Amino acid sequence: MKNDRPPSSLIRVIGLGNGLRGDDAAGLLAARQVRQIIGGRAEVIEAEMAGVDLIELMKSAYAVILIDAARSGQASGTVHRLDASAGPIGCQIFPRSSHAIGMVDALELARAMGVLPPKVIVYGIEAGNTEAGQPLSSPVAKAVDQVVDQVIQECEAHYA
Repeated sequence: MKNDRPPSSLIRVIGLGNGLRGDDAAGLLAARQVRQIIGGRAEVIEAEMAGVDLIELMKSAYAVILIDAARSGQASGTVHRLDASAGPIGCQIFPRSSHAIGMVDALELARAMGVLPPKVIVYGIEAGNTEAGQPLSSPVAKAVDQVVDQVIQECEAHYA
């Protein structure tokens, strides 16, 4: 009997953001917490300013969970969960950068190249203050904890 279940080592959690810019660090901090809880059962990467390198970071994974700060205009700390493997997620939630390729662009480039992993889930945490040197805001810190719990549940469901 053929086992189509991918090995758990092919689950990759990638936290995106800038650790020096307040709420923009949400993805990095969530990834750090996931690593502490999940140990070696998933590969966890903290990626500041990934840009087009995100395609390489996703390569060879069966399932990728991306966590990043979002800017859709909703309240700070709002959590979005999007399935990028089902189709384009658009750029309404994640802002485009004027000087680099953003996450949404990298996902669509990977899709066009045929290298998008079979399962890609994106968590966006609505950011408030992203000024340099600012700490994580309270609503975003609570949202980070929520996303960590959800990501752990998704990883555990994959192992079941």
